[in-house]
Amino acid sequence: MTEQSLAKKGSNLANTQTIDNIVDNQLYTDVCVLIETTRQKIATTVNAETCIVNWQIGKRIKEEVLDNQRAEYSKQIVKQLAKKLTDRYGKGWGDRKLLHCIRSAYTFSEEEIVYAVRIQLTWTHLRSIMFIDDELKRSFYVEMCRLEHWDTRTLDEKIDSQLYELTAISKKPEEIIKRELEQIKATSTLTPDVVFRSGYFLDMLGLSDVYSEKDLEDSILIQIQSFIKELGTDFAFLDRQKRITIDSTDYYIDLLFYHRGLRRLVAIDLKLGKFKPEHEGQMLLYLRYLNKNERKAGEESPIGLILCSEGNTEHIEYLMLDDSAIKVAQYYTQLPDKKLLSEKLQRAIAIAREHYSEQNHNL
Repeated sequence: MTEQSLAKKGSNLANTQTIDNIVDNQLYTDVCVLIETTRQKIATTVNAETCIVNWQIGKRIKEEVLDNQRAEYSKQIVKQLAKKLTDRYGKGWGDRKLLHCIRSAYTFSEEEIVYAVRIQLTWTHLRSIMFIDDELKRSFYVEMCRLEHWDTRTLDEKIDSQLYELTAISKKPEEIIKRELEQIKATSTLTPDVVFRSGYFLDMLGLSDVYSEKDLEDSILIQIQSFIKELGTDFAFLDRQKRITIDSTDYYIDLLFYHRGLRRLVAIDLKLGKFKPEHEGQMLLYLRYLNKNERKAGEESPIGLILCSEGNTEHIEYLMLDDSAIKVAQYYTQLPDKKLLSEKLQRAIAIAREHYSEQNHNL
């Protein structure tokens, strides 16, 4: 091979490498960004139009059904319409789909459906929420989807685990719940009443029937990602067995977290058995130390969560209702029967609301 041929080959190789470098670096990145951005815009637009048209279809059928009060006649209208739409547009327009459209029109006002679209809830989100009968509960889940960016699977899990009933906000009178939810909507800021609950499900830890507090703590650390998911998305793990020294005496905080939304340190104490008053005193000591020595500029005062393996409902609900920096909850290492849990939560809500009314009456 001649010297000229070698030079030409080397030049071609250099050009190829230069082109590859350009394509592999900024040009490739820029084109990918354009494609992904456009895809997202298209998906958002399609989702918005899907939610609105489904609601409008439901509203139109609802008007027709309301004009004909006979239930059987109304069913026939929906069935016949579904058949014609399926013939023209395919199986996505069966009577089940139309019933969901109608349900959305009965459940959501036009203002609510526009808001849901604006915060990018999908039709699948709305389909889960529309079957919740309580308006305040629906508003709670809408705001939690918005603030914690829940996908539909997470939303269904939270509804199924009765998250709303477990929060402190559900225990308050309806007018106060409505006011607090409106405040959350306006400020996009969570409050302790929606962050902390009266119960947590720790079945993912795989604990045996007999375990110690150390076993519990070790299992939480192994399954820290699942544990944080159960606590809530804004929790960040900081430390375990955090040593604090007061008057030459060492104390240890089981788990220390930071909540980004609340901008607070969160101390968690793990207890076997029922809540005892002395647990509150111990936690108060921890919180005062953290407030003085660990709290940074711009943060709110620390908050404490005492997790007990057994529930004494009235103690827990009274402490959850107070504007105290200490919250108490029961944890479950095995999932309880759903019906029994529901009955327990409804009883707890009744106790808490009665307690709240008594407090206000005595003021």
